[in-house]
Amino acid sequence: MEYTLNTGESNPGLSGFKGNTHHKLPVIDWLADLPETRLETELVEVQFKNTRKGYYLNSTKIALEKGDMIAVEATPGHDIGEVTLIGRLVLTQMRKNNINLDRYEVKRVYRKVRAADLTKYEEAKAKEHDTMIKARKIAEDLHLSMKIGDVEYQGDGNKAIFYYIADERVDFRELIKILADAFRVRIEMKQIGARQEAGRIGGIGPCGRELCCATWMSNFNSVSTAVARCQDISTNPLKLAGQCAKIKCCVNFEACMYMEAQKGFPSREITLEAKDAVYYHFKTDILKRQMTYSSAPNCAANLVVLSVERVKEIIALNKKGEKVDSLEEKCPVSTAPQTDFHNVVGQDSLTRFDASKKRLRDKRNRYNQNNEKPRNSKPNNHDNNN
Repeated sequence: MEYTLNTGESNPGLSGFKGNTHHKLPVIDWLADLPETRLETELVEVQFKNTRKGYYLNSTKIALEKGDMIAVEATPGHDIGEVTLIGRLVLTQMRKNNINLDRYEVKRVYRKVRAADLTKYEEAKAKEHDTMIKARKIAEDLHLSMKIGDVEYQGDGNKAIFYYIADERVDFRELIKILADAFRVRIEMKQIGARQEAGRIGGIGPCGRELCCATWMSNFNSVSTAVARCQDISTNPLKLAGQCAKIKCCVNFEACMYMEAQKGFPSREITLEAKDAVYYHFKTDILKRQMTYSSAPNCAANLVVLSVERVKEIIALNKKGEKVDSLEEKCPVSTAPQTDFHNVVGQDSLTRFDASKKRLRDKRNRYNQNNEKPRNSKPNNHDNNN
């Protein structure tokens, strides 16, 4: 039997096995083993550098598979990309990305790449890093408050896309003229956010996994510190910020669950009055529905852990002017008769056979001792004479 090493492609289908999760924003082709779904549309999903994707029409009905490098229509010239999805799931992805086919300008697939196309493509990609460094220097000389985060050349080398980050409006008309003269290509400026830049660059998060923005997230919602507070997450910027220097996107993932779980919790500003002291809220375990109170307002002293129901009960008594003897809940005395443990599974102790084995072993030893002849014993003379 032969064993093959899984290189990270998580889709077992043959058509979806090539070119899958080793890309940014991968799509699992879970319909790969249904060949009839491949003929439902002529649209294909094509991925370019990092997270840029486009949808193109295979009007000439070229036999395409996932992982094929193809030449597609661009303005001007053509671009080179990799097919990442075909069939019915392309329409699903377009709906997910809010792409309206009535308004979307669908461009065509030209052909599968040739050797000359790949040579020109590699030459263009080799110039991207140096172009980005030079463009940053030019923007700095023009005193523009912007950061050029990435440069992507078109497959035929006729156009370059400059991705930049800016907190305010930037007049880069002079910058475009200088860049066009310096690199002799058509210039396109595209503004992105800090989260999109982190997705394009990629990296490993503090959880030890690849960044969500580089693997599966395509829509970036704003994250506020209020969402972190409702989950009792530390608002320390060093712990709360991700690699993009913004609040981590994963803070939003469980916010709805925590907000739902906190319904019915009493206000944390309310103090609990007992006969021995006044107790202040210290912390809350939302999922366990427990609240911890301290006898000192600003430090942990005489901590008492209470259930939410017990806290509500004490607050109701305090409103009536009554002070409780103790915050802790009194356990009711059980009057039900206690029964011995019954093993309903039918399995007894693991040592249940040890006693019988010991009795059998002792019996065997006594038998051997009674019937065993003494070793090296000398014969009796009286017996010999007889």
